[in-house]
Amino acid sequence: MTLALTLAAIAVTVILVARLSAPLRLPSPIALLVVGLIASVLPFIPEVSLDPDVVLLGLLPPLLYAAALNTSLVDIRANRLPILGLSVGLVLFTALGVALLVRWLVPSIPFAVAVALGAIVAPPDAVAATAVARGIGLPRRITTILEGESLLNDATALVTLRTAIAAAGLATSHHGFASHGPVSVSSVARDFGLAVVGGVGVGWVVFVLIGHIRKHLTEATSDTVLSFAAPFVSYLPAEQLGASGVLAVVTTGLLLAHKSIVLQSAASRLSERVNWASITFLLENAVFLLIGLQLSSTVADVRASEISLGRAVVIGLAVLAAVLVLRPIWMFPFTWLADRVARDRMPVSASHVAVTSWAGMRGVVTLAAALTLPELTPERPTLVLVAMIVTVGTLALQSSTLPALARALGVRGPDPREDALQEATVVQAATGAGLRALDNESDVDPAAAQELRDKAALRVNRIWERLGTLGPREAEPPSEVRRRLRMSMLEAERRELVRIRDEDDVDHEILSSVLAQLDAEEAAISWSSARAAAIRDTPLLAPEQVASGCDHLAGEPDCAVPLSPEGCSDCLRLGMTWVHLRVCTRCGNVGCCDSSEGKHASAHYAADGHPVMRSLEPGEAWRWCFVDEVLG
Repeated sequence: MTLALTLAAIAVTVILVARLSAPLRLPSPIALLVVGLIASVLPFIPEVSLDPDVVLLGLLPPLLYAAALNTSLVDIRANRLPILGLSVGLVLFTALGVALLVRWLVPSIPFAVAVALGAIVAPPDAVAATAVARGIGLPRRITTILEGESLLNDATALVTLRTAIAAAGLATSHHGFASHGPVSVSSVARDFGLAVVGGVGVGWVVFVLIGHIRKHLTEATSDTVLSFAAPFVSYLPAEQLGASGVLAVVTTGLLLAHKSIVLQSAASRLSERVNWASITFLLENAVFLLIGLQLSSTVADVRASEISLGRAVVIGLAVLAAVLVLRPIWMFPFTWLADRVARDRMPVSASHVAVTSWAGMRGVVTLAAALTLPELTPERPTLVLVAMIVTVGTLALQSSTLPALARALGVRGPDPREDALQEATVVQAATGAGLRALDNESDVDPAAAQELRDKAALRVNRIWERLGTLGPREAEPPSEVRRRLRMSMLEAERRELVRIRDEDDVDHEILSSVLAQLDAEEAAISWSSARAAAIRDTPLLAPEQVASGCDHLAGEPDCAVPLSPEGCSDCLRLGMTWVHLRVCTRCGNVGCCDSSEGKHASAHYAADGHPVMRSLEPGEAWRWCFVDEVLG
C-alpha cells in the first residue's frame, strides 16, 4: 500500500509541477529538483532511496529507446563524422580535462577516481538537449547532431567509467564493473572494442528478432507491448556479454524506427508513439524528483565527510565551469578539421558551432552514473554532489540562455513555410503515385474513381493553402472552412452519441467504436489546424531554394513582370475571387491556385504550355514546374 501511494504521489507531482512550470518558462527538471529538495526536509515525507540499478536497468534503457525511436537513422548517417567526434572524442576529452582539474583541487583523490568523475559528468542528456533544441527551433542539422551525440555518448562515458573504477581497484560485481585483471592500454582498447562491436551486434540481432515477430502481429496492443520489452531485451544480454547495453538499445531503436513503415501497421505506429511519449514524460521527470528527494541526504553525507560542504560546492562549481568551457574548446577546432575532411558537405558556420557547444545539458545518465560509484570510492559523497551540481547547473544555465544566444547569433530553425513547401511537394508526389495506381486498376466504378481523385486533390490543396495571404475578400481558405464546419458537425455527432448512450438502447462496444472513429477524425483535424496556424503566425520570410529543381526550372526565367499585379486576371474578369496567386515566369500571366474556384494558373498551363509558375504571395520566392511536378 505504501509503495502504491508513493508511486501515485510521484506521478501526480510530476504532472502538476510540469504543468505549472510551463507558463513560467522554467525547465520542469529544475522545478522538480527544487520540489524534491523541499519535500526531502519535510518530516511527514518518507525517505526515498533511489537504487542505482533501478536507474541503469529500469529507467535508462526505455528512455534511450524512446529517444532512438524519434531519431532519423538517415540523418545520423549523414552527420556521422561530427556525431562520432562529439560522442567519443569530446567525452574522452572532457573526462580527461575534468580529471586533471579534480586531481589538482583534491590531491587525495586517486587519478583513476578523478577520471571516473570526468566520465560521469561528460555526456549530455539525450532528452534534455534535444527537447531544448526543438523547443527553441534550432536548425535540423544541429538538432540531429545533438540527438546523435546524446544517444551514443552514454556508451563512451559508461565504458570509461567502468574502466576507471576497475583501474582504481574498486570494481565489484554488484555494480556491474567486475575487474578482469590489471588495466592496460590493450585491455582498455579490448574492452572498448567489445562494448562497441558487441553492443551494435546484440542490438542488430534483437532488431531482426523483433522485426520477425512483428510481421506476425496484427493487433496494435500486442505490438505496443512488444515495443515496451524491446529496450530490456537489448540491454540485458549486451551487459551480460560485457558489451554496451546503451549501444544495443540505441541500435535496436534506430533500426526499428527506420523500418517501422514496413514492419508495423499505421495503428501500431500511432499507439507506440503515444504510449512512449507518455512513458518518457513520466520517467524523465520522475528521476529528477527522486534525485531532489535525495539531495538533502547527499548534503548530509558531505557534511560528515572529510571535505567541508563549502569546499565541495566550490569543487562542483569549478567542474561545472570546466564542463562548459571544454565543450567549445573541443568543438571549434574539431569542426574545422571535419569540414576539411568531408569536403562533400556544406561547412558548419561558426554561429552554429557556438550554439551547439552551448547545448550540453546533463541529465539522467550523469545522475545515475554518479550513484553507481562503489561505496568504498574515496570522497564518494563529494563526487555525487559534484555530479548533481553539474547537472542542475547545465540545465538551469544553458537551457535558459540558449534561446537568447541563438537569436543573437541569427541561428534559426527551418521556416515553417519552407516546411509546408516541401511537405506539399512530397504529398503531391505521393498522391500522384496513388492516382497512377488508380489509373492502372481495371473494372473501376467511374464515380468511385472520381471521388478518390477529388479527395486526393483536397489533400494536396490543404497544404498549399497554408501558404500566402488570403484573397481580396479576406475569406477563409476552403480547407479552413471545411475544418471549421466539420468540427461543428463532430460536436453535434458526439452529443447525439451521448444521448443514445444515456438511453441505454445500444451496446456499449458499438458506441465506443463509433466514438473512436470520431476521436481519430477530430485529432487529425486539430493537428492540421495547429500546423496551419503555426505557419500563418510566422513572419513572412523569403525561403531558400528547397529542391534541386529540374531542366524546366533551370531553363525558364526566374520571374516575369506580372500583367495584372492587382489579382488573377481571369477571376477579375469573371467576378470571381481567389485563395493564392501565381505568376507565369514566361509571360507574366497572373492566375489563381488550384484551391481557388477557377484554378486559372493550371488552366493557363493547359492552354499555353508555359511550364513554370512562381508564387506571387508576399515573401514567397518558390517556383513550381507543371511538367515534372517539382519545387525549386
